Amino acid sequence: MNFKTATDQLTDCLSHADIAVAAGVSVQSIRQARLDPSNPNFRSPPSDWKSVLAKLATERGERWTELAKELERE
Repeated sequence: MNFKTATDQLTDCLSHADIAVAAGVSVQSIRQARLDPSNPNFRSPPSDWKSVLAKLATERGERWTELAKELERE
């Protein structure tokens, strides 16, 4: 693995689109749920948002752990 590949993997961030797909909602729904609740365009987040984000965080953590192990092996 080279430096560019390793840093690309480490800095690959989740997007609103990634979260929307995982939650089964539109990107606009995610963006509106991030607004201040006093904003008239605010919408409640998906009901299962905590489990969706926990799953995404776990998956990302596992990817980073594998990256760390691969770099340490090399």
